[in-house]
Amino acid sequence: MKISKESKNINKDYHLPLPPKSSYLPTSKDEMDDLGWDMADIIIFSGDAYVDHPSFGAAVIGRVLQKAGYKVAIVPQPNWRDDLRDFKKLGKPRLFFGVSAGAMDSMVNHYTANRRMRHDDAYTPGGRHGMRPDYPTIVYSGILKDLYPDVPVIAGGIEASLRRVSHYDYWLDRLRPSILADCSADMIIYGMGERPIVELAKRIEQGESITGIKDIPQTVFFSEDTPAKNDIVLNSYEDCLKNKKLQSLNFRHIEEESNKYHGNVIWQKIGNRMIRINPMYPPMTPQEMDASFDLPYTRMPHPRYRGKHIPAYDMIRHSVNMHRGCFGGCAFCTISAHQGKFIASRSKDSIMREVRQVCGMPDFKGYISDLGGPSANMYAMGGINKDICKKCVRPSCLHPKPCPNLNNDHSPLLDIYHSVDSLPEVKKSFIGSGVRYDLSMAPAKTPEIASVNRRYMTELIAEHVSGRLKVAPEHTSDDVLAIMRKPSFEMFRRFKTIFDNTNKKQGLRQQLIPYFISSHPGCREVDMAELACITKELDFHLEQVQDFTPTPMTVATEIYYSGYHPYTGEKIFTARTEREKLAQRQFFFWYKPESRRQIIDSLRKLHRPDLIEKLYPNPGNRSGGHVNGRRSNNRTTSDRSNRKNR
Repeated sequence: MKISKESKNINKDYHLPLPPKSSYLPTSKDEMDDLGWDMADIIIFSGDAYVDHPSFGAAVIGRVLQKAGYKVAIVPQPNWRDDLRDFKKLGKPRLFFGVSAGAMDSMVNHYTANRRMRHDDAYTPGGRHGMRPDYPTIVYSGILKDLYPDVPVIAGGIEASLRRVSHYDYWLDRLRPSILADCSADMIIYGMGERPIVELAKRIEQGESITGIKDIPQTVFFSEDTPAKNDIVLNSYEDCLKNKKLQSLNFRHIEEESNKYHGNVIWQKIGNRMIRINPMYPPMTPQEMDASFDLPYTRMPHPRYRGKHIPAYDMIRHSVNMHRGCFGGCAFCTISAHQGKFIASRSKDSIMREVRQVCGMPDFKGYISDLGGPSANMYAMGGINKDICKKCVRPSCLHPKPCPNLNNDHSPLLDIYHSVDSLPEVKKSFIGSGVRYDLSMAPAKTPEIASVNRRYMTELIAEHVSGRLKVAPEHTSDDVLAIMRKPSFEMFRRFKTIFDNTNKKQGLRQQLIPYFISSHPGCREVDMAELACITKELDFHLEQVQDFTPTPMTVATEIYYSGYHPYTGEKIFTARTEREKLAQRQFFFWYKPESRRQIIDSLRKLHRPDLIEKLYPNPGNRSGGHVNGRRSNNRTTSDRSNRKNR
C-alpha cells in the first residue's frame, strides 16, 4: 500500500510514516464522521490493540466484512471499568456487535502455568498489562446486552472458539459449561471466521432473526429443536460435573468431529437448554485464502498508537503466513480445534504479493523474519486421495505413524523459498515458525520426493536459520511422547545429526533450540530426571522452561482434569500439585550449583544413583554447570502459550 505524502502521522517509536486514518477501519466517532457514516453496520469489540494486519483476527474479520460491502468499525481494548463510554461512543450498529477476546485466550494471556499474574501483554501498546479483563468475551457481551438488549451480539476468536462446549478451566480449577451459557452473546462463531461471519451478516441484513438462523457452519447457539438421527448428543454438563470420566468420553467426539472434512452436528444439554454446535466448513480453497490475505491491509498499527510499541506486531511485521491448519495433532495443542487439521494454503502469487508489500515497507532492511504457518513446513500438503481424507477421523496424520495417504512433498515450499530469495530487495528469508522435522524425515512416496525432502532440510539449516533453529521434541521419554502424540526421541537425535553435519559442512556455528515440557500428563519425576541426563549428554542447557498449562479443548487437558485418556479409557498419572510440578521442573536446571543438592536428594529418593553419576560424575565439581569444559546457550521457550494460540 502506498503511503500518502500528505500524511503527517509519524510513529515516533517505529520511525515509520503511517497511512492516513481513512485507510483503516474507523475506531472513533470522528473517524466515522470523516467517512460520512451516520452509523456502522457492524461494530467489533476486541481485547487486542487494532493492528491492520492479516495476523490480527479483528482486522481480518473487519476487512472481510468491508469487502462484502458492510460498514465496519472496531473498538479496541474498551475500558470496562469506567462509565462505559467506550461501549457507547459509536452507538448501536445496524446489524450486530462482534466480540472477541483477542488473538489469545485471555487467561493464557494473563497468567503463567503456576497461575501467577503476568506483567505484560504482547497485544497491548507498550506491552502494558491490564488493558483487558479476564474473560473479555463474557464481560464485553454482558455490557453490550445491558446497553443494547435488542442488538445481536456475536462472539468469536480463540477464547470463545475453544470454550464452545463444557470445558475444564485451569485457572478456576473447575469444569465450566459452554461459554455461551456464561456470556450474553446470541451466537458463537468458532474457528476461522471469514465465511460464517459474511453469511451471517447477509442473513441478518435480509431480515432473518438471529434466533431463526440455524444452519450456518461453525456456529454455536441455544436451540429448542430436537437432534436429528445422525447428530451426536454429548453427556450433559451436569452429568459431567458428577462423573469426570463422562467429560473425557465427550472429548473424543468433539475432537473427531472438529477434524472431519464433513462433521456432524453436536448437542449438549446445559440445565434445561441444549446448545447446538454446527460442524466446520470444509477447508478453505487457495482462492478463498487469497481473497482473505489480499485485502487492503495497511500492515500497520492504527495511528492512535503512534509512539508506542506493540510487541506482538514487532514479531510479525516482516513475516508472511502461508497457510492455516495443522495435521500434527499434538495432545497439548489447540490449533486443529480452532483451524482444523486440513491444510489451507495460499497460492504462490498471493504469497509473493505480500512479500513484495513487506519489501516496500519503509523500515524493511532486507530480511523476511518468517515464511511460516502453524507448522512451518506443512505448506500445500495433504492427502493424496482426497476421498480417503473425507472419511478419516484420525486426529493426527503423523501419529502414531505417518499416514500412508499423506503427501509430504516439500517441493512447493522450496519453490516459495527460492522465489522469495530471488527478489533483489531480499537479503535473506528466515523460518521463524516451528518446524516438524519428523514430517520432512517421514517416508516419501517416490525417490524424487525423498531427495527433495533431504534438500529441504539442508537448505532450511544452511539458508533460513537466523543463528537458532527452533524445534519441538517436547520430551525424551517415548512413553510420554506417545501420550503427547509426538515421535520417538530417536527422531530428534537423527535430526540433530543432520543439523550438526550441515553446519560443519557449511562452516556455520548455529544453535538448535529444542522445546521441552515438564509435568505433561503421563510424565513422572523420573522421566524428567532422565531428560536431564539425556540433554546433558547432548550438550543442552535449558535456561527457560515450560510447565504444561491445561488449556480448553486439548487431549492433555482432558487427561489432566479427568485422570483418564479420552481414547483408551486408561488412567494416567499427572502432576497436579505445586510440589509435584517443582519436583519435575528442577531437573531442567541440573547445571545450576543451587539446584545440585536438591536434585541429588530427589534422585536418592527415586533410588536412581545411576542418574546421579550421569549428572554429577565428579563429586569435586561443585558447580555441576559445565559440559565438556564449556557452557551451552541452548534453551527452550518460556512463552509456548503464545505460539499455540496464535
